[in-house]
Amino acid sequence: MSSFGSDTPFMLLAKLKVKEDKVAEYLEIADKTDKAVEADEPGMLHHTFDQDPDDPLRYVWSEVYKNDDALLAHLANPVLAAYLEAHAGLCDGALTVEIYGTVGDKVIEAMNGTGVPYKIFKTKLGYSRV
Repeated sequence: MSSFGSDTPFMLLAKLKVKEDKVAEYLEIADKTDKAVEADEPGMLHHTFDQDPDDPLRYVWSEVYKNDDALLAHLANPVLAAYLEAHAGLCDGALTVEIYGTVGDKVIEAMNGTGVPYKIFKTKLGYSRV
């Protein structure tokens, strides 16, 4: 793959810390969200909720998107809005997002509209077999 952009795959990591007395409740909303994403978003190629081995209250959503359109579909999915609303009362601090790969202006504009802090690590070289 010689160029990266809005039509190429990329990874997203969303990091969070759950309040100690809210873990079971958070896992319920995470499971509901995961199942809805699997059912409704064919452009989401990988979607897991991973626990930090050093801090059982810290988690990371690990996501691989087919392309920019797949992330835009995810951001438009009503289940994500419900998840983010529930997240606010169950977590310590904000959800933070890191995107690994080059994305286009529509994704940047959409991410700006979420209010979620994010950082994009643009691809400089490499390839993808996804």
